[in-house]
Amino acid sequence: MRKTFVVLGGLGTVVAVTGAIVLVSFIRGGISARPDPSSLEVALARRARSWLIPSSSRDQANPISGSPRAVAEGRAHFADHCAACHANDGSGDTPIGRSLYPRAPDMRKAPTQRLTDGELFYIIENGVRLTGMPAWGGGGNPEASWQLVHFIRHLPELTPEELAEMRTLNPKSPEEWRALDEDDSFLRGEPPRPAAQSERKAHHH
Repeated sequence: MRKTFVVLGGLGTVVAVTGAIVLVSFIRGGISARPDPSSLEVALARRARSWLIPSSSRDQANPISGSPRAVAEGRAHFADHCAACHANDGSGDTPIGRSLYPRAPDMRKAPTQRLTDGELFYIIENGVRLTGMPAWGGGGNPEASWQLVHFIRHLPELTPEELAEMRTLNPKSPEEWRALDEDDSFLRGEPPRPAAQSERKAHHH
């Protein structure tokens, strides 16, 4: 019982200090997401995240073997669902990733790679409040999230060939689909089609 009170007290302290830092940040800079988070704010947020992920989830092992096929499935899923914010290489260097508060992390680096498989899975499935990370779980396909965990582990060794493949899997805008249709029509010797007929629907998640 005493241990439970100590844990709850420590958690309350972390949350209170983090809240105070966020409040001071709001007072100084308003609600703008343009300034970079301070190093203290980043450290406290990471500590709070670690405390708030249940230990049963943190200690969970990846039930899927890290086979080349699992990594490839995770890579395709990442390119289609995650790269808009995180970039194909996991750097977070995208217009959206650079504009989030906090910024999308460089998942190739230690703060992400040090997380356990269970922590990565929990974050993918449940998201993180007060960040741009949504909850992707609930669709009845946890296997896809575990494959993503394997791919995240692979990010530091991503090859140029894999990056090139991922670019072909990234979602395309209506304008890009229209341009592809026009190229196909030209190669087949067909006259250009009206724009309304040449639009294709992007991949549905």
